[in-house]
Amino acid sequence: MAYGMPTASQPGAYADVGFSTPWSRAMGLRVPIVNAPMGGVAGGPLAAAVTAAGGLGMIGMGSSGSAAALRRELDRRAPGGGPFGIGLVDWVLAADPDLLEVAIDARPALIAVGFGAEHAWVDRVRAAGIRTATQVYSAADARRAEDAGVELLVARGSEGGGHGSAAMSTLPLLDAVLSTVSTPVLAAGGIGSPASLAAVLVAGAAGAWLGTHLAVCPESDLSEAGRRAMLAADGADTVLTTLHDIAFDYPWPARFPARVLATEATRRWAGREESLRADPEARAALVAAIRADPAAVPVDAGQGVGMITSVAPVAEVIGRLCAGAVELLVPSPGGR
Repeated sequence: MAYGMPTASQPGAYADVGFSTPWSRAMGLRVPIVNAPMGGVAGGPLAAAVTAAGGLGMIGMGSSGSAAALRRELDRRAPGGGPFGIGLVDWVLAADPDLLEVAIDARPALIAVGFGAEHAWVDRVRAAGIRTATQVYSAADARRAEDAGVELLVARGSEGGGHGSAAMSTLPLLDAVLSTVSTPVLAAGGIGSPASLAAVLVAGAAGAWLGTHLAVCPESDLSEAGRRAMLAADGADTVLTTLHDIAFDYPWPARFPARVLATEATRRWAGREESLRADPEARAALVAAIRADPAAVPVDAGQGVGMITSVAPVAEVIGRLCAGAVELLVPSPGGR
């Protein structure tokens, strides 16, 4: 892996720190960072801030995504703000086919579609001159995606926040995927420090797909209650659950539970989530409780959440991560 030299003129000039991989240089990025397109969190302002910081900002359409919602988030993005991407969920896209049309018409640099078994969308997106990406959770997933023409893979480990497979953690998954495909691969899941960013790059990732650490930034649409919960949490405070998808009747495939901060509800229903499906009264009560109490709203968070100690702007978060990674990857003259 070849890295570009840091461009910061002085220590602490976080917004000016840059380093690159072959993939990020080809994308015209100053840093090999992409924000995860977190539904309800990664809106137009977060995407614009990530792009301004040198990465690729992504607008996310999650469980409640729609063509109308995407138009609103595109309008919230600063005009002329540089390259950006759009992330979509396969089953949401199937329910609202106009969503893909709106995404293509927006002319993003990248469209990512995840959580599905089919890749019928790939040819249509590539025909529009837009790069394609998808998350993968095994070597077999990666091979199918590459064979379908997907140009960028995201190896998302079980440490990551939000929906994903619990099958493999990030580094073993990254090794398996990189040994299987020649397509560029981003690493996702548990990356929240300069050391973990440097680790995935040394392991061969073309960049990092960051969620939890950017979700807490003021440019995101995370609620203030969610930010407070993240600041108070550590990595042991997250759980994998299907509880909220069952309660709200979201048709997420069983393969993809969500990693969220533990709450009274997740503790109460631990190991009994499926019983909730057969109990409409309990589902209604849980939904009512979540809607009535901001502290009960599920907060997607990965196991790196304990590394978050303050709320800082996107440029500072990305700058600190990249500056620290550069120090680890590019030894200074006379250094150790």
